[in-house]
Amino acid sequence: MLSNTLKTTALLGGLGGLIILVGGLLGGSGGLVIGLVIALVTVGGSYWFSDQLALKSAGARIVTEAEAPELYAIVRSLAQRAELPMPRIAVSPSEQPNAFATGRNPDHAIVCTTAGLLRQMPRDELDGVLAHEMMHVKHRDILIGSVAAAIASAISFAATMALWSGMLGGRGRNERSNPIVLLGASILAPIAASLMHMAVSRSREFDADRGGAELLGTGEPLAKALGRIEDLAARTPMAVNPSQAAAWIHNPLSEAPKRQGGGPDLARLFSTHPDTAERIRRLRSMH
Repeated sequence: MLSNTLKTTALLGGLGGLIILVGGLLGGSGGLVIGLVIALVTVGGSYWFSDQLALKSAGARIVTEAEAPELYAIVRSLAQRAELPMPRIAVSPSEQPNAFATGRNPDHAIVCTTAGLLRQMPRDELDGVLAHEMMHVKHRDILIGSVAAAIASAISFAATMALWSGMLGGRGRNERSNPIVLLGASILAPIAASLMHMAVSRSREFDADRGGAELLGTGEPLAKALGRIEDLAARTPMAVNPSQAAAWIHNPLSEAPKRQGGGPDLARLFSTHPDTAERIRRLRSMH
């Protein structure tokens, strides 16, 4: 089985191939180029200011070591073990137990926890959560996610332009295009791009889980933490901008998990986070 890193590389390559395919099918590179430029500017700005946007969305603030000495001690120890610079530390007032890491690179990283996580998580489970977040920093997942988002946005923009151009009777390279192919590509390309983008996000979560477990020498603390977070999160709503939900270790907007069986849940294909039960299973299978 491919490692999560190789899966991510393959998915990003797939997005790159899809953008070329869309350009060919829609017969116009112009819209694709415009879409890519707009996406790069928009997503690039979000990437550069990712720390400010994430903190604002969470209502969080940077805390000093005097305010959170135990939290600083845990993160400092993990940073040293991971050979990373000490990140800034922030705390969100939310009672939902959750955490995220942000920042455009390890030298500008922020690790944020909620007040609920600090109050409700045992020490070993808190270690597991923070180790996971430090791996997001080490793997530069903000950059990877931003690249995937930019490509997916460009594909969606180009497909929308092509669809409207066809509906309005646009001329040019598309005038001999099969309208059924044009319509199909315009509808299916953004869906395919979104599926790949979500798959990249889920792959990075699995990779951060594995890296965090390796940093601690065991996956059990994070496995227990993920189970506890899922049980408590649905009962403690959090006001978060949906565009920032993917950054958290558990989707803060998710509803209570379904406990009944009954085949695959297609909604998971559009989820930014893997199924928690599968994450726990993988963590506990590590030796």
